Amino acid sequence: MASISSLGVGSNLDLSTLLSQLETAESQPLVLLQQRQISYTSKLSAYGTLKSALGTLQSAAKKLSDPAFFQGVKATSSAAEVVSASAGASAAAGSYAVSVTQLAQAQSVVSAGQASAKTAIGSGTVTIDFGTIAGGSYDAASGKYTGASFTPDASRTATPITIDAGNNTLEGIRDAINGAKAGVTASIVNDGSGTPHRLVLTSTETGKISSMRVSVAGDAALQSLLGNDPAGTQNLQQTVAAQNAELTVNGLAITSASNSVKDAIQGTTLTVQKIGTGNVAIQRDGASVEAAINDFVKAYNGLLSTANALTSYNQDTKTGAALVGDSTLRNLQTRIRGVLTSPQDGSADQMKVLSEIGVAFQKDGTLAVDSTKLKAALDKDMDGVSRLFASATGSSAGYGKQLDAMVDGFSATGGALKVATDGVTASIKELDEQYSDMELRVQAKMERYRAQFTQLDLLVNSMTNTASYLTQQFANMSNSSK
Repeated sequence: MASISSLGVGSNLDLSTLLSQLETAESQPLVLLQQRQISYTSKLSAYGTLKSALGTLQSAAKKLSDPAFFQGVKATSSAAEVVSASAGASAAAGSYAVSVTQLAQAQSVVSAGQASAKTAIGSGTVTIDFGTIAGGSYDAASGKYTGASFTPDASRTATPITIDAGNNTLEGIRDAINGAKAGVTASIVNDGSGTPHRLVLTSTETGKISSMRVSVAGDAALQSLLGNDPAGTQNLQQTVAAQNAELTVNGLAITSASNSVKDAIQGTTLTVQKIGTGNVAIQRDGASVEAAINDFVKAYNGLLSTANALTSYNQDTKTGAALVGDSTLRNLQTRIRGVLTSPQDGSADQMKVLSEIGVAFQKDGTLAVDSTKLKAALDKDMDGVSRLFASATGSSAGYGKQLDAMVDGFSATGGALKVATDGVTASIKELDEQYSDMELRVQAKMERYRAQFTQLDLLVNSMTNTASYLTQQFANMSNSSK
């Protein structure tokens, strides 16, 4: 039997169109499954959006659930160019008069000049230790001490630095000292004289206790260049003396080896930058708490807006959003609002509801903040505001703590959102399996139809050919008889 190159050619029937119509009809259950898949996928995506909005609310609530957050303080200075301050949680509130009379500085000493920075000088071992220079007298013109003593700092260990044929020039000595990281920075200056190259050593730390003593074990040339004992032979000239910062806080004298002065005021670090006076005020950080409460309100309203979008219904198109009528979302909203409208425990004179700090529900269900009332509550009773959101350790009271725990419960195993999400995920998986099975059945049925139509096409074609042949034969017989 002849083959058919294109369905319907043999029979001159539109079998391809008929087969396509049959495939559309047979695939209708697949279309319905796809629609259900799209619906469940949209629902799963909507739950993800809801979870994100809940996470934002939880983060805002968690911040307010920590009692330590409400104990935060901030420090301000009336003369930041003289003294600035940063306060820790243990800082004592108050106003402090600060007078800076001296800044801490690092010692700097300089060697005698050399004609060249590249000429070999001598070899040996250089050891630099640190300590305090006391007593005697100091000649600023020569940069030398007379009759002074040197007391080493026992907390610091001196580092020996080897000077040999590979580094015994002024440049080599500089590089060896810097490479040893011995608490000293070495550099070379050119003073423009006949022997202009001079080695400068500067302590990396400020304060009297960081004065240098340089010991040299080696030849005389290296000794005469660097050997320097404030209590003995001094071959280096001091150009900057090591000194402490000196200041008074409310009249109390304070000294510090650094310009960063810790705990002169409890829990506070002062940074002195200039000689002068200023007032440092330390107070509870109401601004940060106010911002956190506003963020909390914003997060709640964001959740409400998300929920409204996910449950909206378009009357014109007669279509609803992914979670229209969803009981899970409705129950979550009810529980969250229930927490925020429930009074907290406390005595008669303690705050119990959000409206007492200017946070109240509006007719549309959103929260609004009365900034004036909130600031007044923070100024008057920060501890009361703290109890409203964050109870003491071990207690579950406080809006912040309760909402944080509630959102955790929603997403935990067995929680409402977890159960709903898992259910939708399982349904999508089941629909995927149904779709695959049904698609295979439709394909098998269409193959049977195609085979049957092909046989029909061949049969009709054969019958047509036979009819044509017989017609021709009859015609020939008729012509012969004539």
